[in-house]
Amino acid sequence: MIPRQTISFLIQRFREAGVRPDTRHGQNFLVDLNLVELLVRTARLTRDDVALEVGTGTGALTAMMARQAGAVVTVEISAELHQLAREELIDFGNVTMLCQDALHNKNRFDSRLLDAIGQLVAQDPKRKLKLVANLPYNIATPVISNLLLADIVPVSMTVTIQKELAERITARPSTKDYNALSVWMQSLCDIEIVRILPPTVFWPRPKVFSAIIHVVPDPAKRARIPDLLFYHQFVRAVFLHRRKFLRSCVLSAFKKRLTKPQVDAVMTQLSLGPDARAEQLDVEQMLALSDALRESLKSAEG
Repeated sequence: MIPRQTISFLIQRFREAGVRPDTRHGQNFLVDLNLVELLVRTARLTRDDVALEVGTGTGALTAMMARQAGAVVTVEISAELHQLAREELIDFGNVTMLCQDALHNKNRFDSRLLDAIGQLVAQDPKRKLKLVANLPYNIATPVISNLLLADIVPVSMTVTIQKELAERITARPSTKDYNALSVWMQSLCDIEIVRILPPTVFWPRPKVFSAIIHVVPDPAKRARIPDLLFYHQFVRAVFLHRRKFLRSCVLSAFKKRLTKPQVDAVMTQLSLGPDARAEQLDVEQMLALSDALRESLKSAEG
């Protein structure tokens, strides 16, 4: 049995291993067992699931998932923590442990991690991928965002992230938090903020509040987007300078590919005035604008 991950347990294990938490890698450990259980319970793991954990830590969450999932792939960037967790997880035969960065760069997952996931999912046609993790703050956005572009898209993502990020992901148009990530995630997923977490439930304590969110990618929403990569790049481009008018952002994004009259024609077609801004458009309007521009590009480029 894995010991309960309390502050005293963590301090003792770190002392034994001769290491200290590295805040550069977001090493803030969830020490409230009820919240760890809530995280796993919300994910609804079954033996048909391959659970992906980014940030193994000491292996407490990993062990809880391993008892419920068919397989767990867990990745840890710290060699010291990887070894510490390996000692704790030695009896779990369904856990694949990787000591590396989960990301190749901010736009792409490391191929070794994707290969490990792919091999496990391919073992049974009923197998599904689920992301379940206490995500390090510094990589939460690229992990969540890029998984939606991966060859194997998770059926759900249940993670702890910074509260501010959770608010951005769920933000509505014309609010200060509404941005490209809001549009991207809401275009593809149903999202729920499950619980707000105070700093006191972590060790070391972060300076900010956190949140558990549950994200469910919706195949019907995904089917509405004919070119996912184009849409992803388009959304990021029009929010690049959020203070600018939408027309200027679109012209900048498609410079040398679409003329001003062509962009104006699309804007007029969608009843978007010259003073429209990206932050005012809801998901449906953003989808319509992306499709219209994509069609205009196809016509312009023959």
